[in-house]
Amino acid sequence: MLNRVLIVDDALFMRTMLRDIFESAGWQIIAEAADGEQAIKEYQTHQPDLVTMDLVMPEMGGIDALKIILRDNPTARIVVCSALGQKNLILDAINAGAKDFIVKPFKSQQVLEVVQRVVIAS
Repeated sequence: MLNRVLIVDDALFMRTMLRDIFESAGWQIIAEAADGEQAIKEYQTHQPDLVTMDLVMPEMGGIDALKIILRDNPTARIVVCSALGQKNLILDAINAGAKDFIVKPFKSQQVLEVVQRVVIAS
């Protein structure tokens, strides 16, 4: 079963919300990252089944991190998590290989529906 997730977001509050949603659904949080560079390192170390990736972060943004992860791991399942006002960034992320997206603010059911779609499609 696919159930190991890496949560990437520069906001601790968002990471905590996602952690609670995933844990309540039986997922294992194997790592968290606050920027793209850390996300790449955590992905390489843990090889998660799924990544939630914020797009706007300090140091390295989510799209650059997504491209590097997918370059090295073409089957990576990455779901972007971004604010509604960042539609162009979401499109860029999908074009770069993200499997789906979650729009902030979100409800837990929305997160789980997107994740289920991505896991079933893989």
